[in-house]
Amino acid sequence: MKKVRIICVGKIKEPYLRDGLADYLKRLSRFCSVEITELADLPDAPTAVRDESAAVLSKMSGFCALLDIGGKPVSSAELADIIDKAYLAADTVTFVIGGSRGVDESVKARADVSVSFGRVTYPHRLMRLILCEQIYRAFSISAGSPYHK
Repeated sequence: MKKVRIICVGKIKEPYLRDGLADYLKRLSRFCSVEITELADLPDAPTAVRDESAAVLSKMSGFCALLDIGGKPVSSAELADIIDKAYLAADTVTFVIGGSRGVDESVKARADVSVSFGRVTYPHRLMRLILCEQIYRAFSISAGSPYHK
């Protein structure tokens, strides 16, 4: 079975987000296994980005896609293509959502691709739900499912 890992800074506290994530994780279970790694959202300090990035970097493995507002804007079909091609090179596709301050250059350098879901800014916790929906949509596209209309 294909593996997806999501590395993110911060924990989900809101019940509506937890419920939405649970729904998409259940849907994804027919395509892949998903592991979510939540890392500490550090308090503001001069070293916060560096320290969060070091924690993210230590968890990155397989093919890594960084979600970055400055990354390549992708459509759902393009994301499906990225994921399909990633599985040709690796058994795990890892998605990274950095903290509210972003990530440093070490994470950007390790990422195989940086993608953007648009130029708007989303709360990081909501971005996790959006990412899970887009991963599900990508698998549905690849499987020829009618979900993506």
